[in-house]
Amino acid sequence: MGRLTTHVLDTVSGGPAAGVKVELFRIAADGERRLLAATQTNGDGRTDAPLLAGADFAAGTYEIAFHIGPYFQAAGAKVGEPAFLDVVPLRFGLGTEGHYHVPLLCSPWSYSTYRGS
Repeated sequence: MGRLTTHVLDTVSGGPAAGVKVELFRIAADGERRLLAATQTNGDGRTDAPLLAGADFAAGTYEIAFHIGPYFQAAGAKVGEPAFLDVVPLRFGLGTEGHYHVPLLCSPWSYSTYRGS
C-alpha cells in the first residue's frame, strides 16, 4: 500500500502557505476528472492527512489542483487583475506502492514541483 502527501511553500515569504485549498482528482482513461478529496493546508503548509492512503491508494493518473490565487490575494501580494496564477494543476502518475510526496513551491508568478519522499 502507498500514500500520497503534499505541502505548499510560499517562495515570496520563504515559509509554508497556510489555508491553500487543495483538490485531488483521479483522471480516467477517457480524461474525465473525478474529485477524490478537497482540503486546505494547515499552518505548516501541509494537509492534516494524506490525500490518498490505505485501500484508497491505487495506481493511476491523478491531478492536484492548488488554489494559490486566493492565498496570495489574502496575503496582500500584487497578483495582477486577473491573477496570473490562480489554480495550479499538477498531473502525475502513481505506481502501486510507496510514499509519493508532491509539493508545490510557488509565488504569484511562478511555481515548481518535484517528487519528494
